[in-house]
Amino acid sequence: MAQRKRHTPEFKAKVALEALREQKTAAQIASENDVHVTQISQWKKEALEHLAAAFTPGGAKAIARNEEALKEKLYSQIGQLKVEIDWLKKKSAELR
Repeated sequence: MAQRKRHTPEFKAKVALEALREQKTAAQIASENDVHVTQISQWKKEALEHLAAAFTPGGAKAIARNEEALKEKLYSQIGQLKVEIDWLKKKSAELR
């Protein structure tokens, strides 16, 4: 299976800004940058959602902290679910 492309934040910002300018269609931007049109609209949406943070003192850092906290919470949930699955597998094997 082919490995997914990983784009830098700078590349995403450049493409999103180009989409926000609306001087070209999303299809044109997609073909020029070798990304899918859906990906461009997602980056554009993210850019618009976080635009206000650029003008808020400490806003970008707050967003990063919130995202990091969410990531930690999700990893914690994954760990808990793995423990529960392992326990259920053990119990189901004992019943056989």
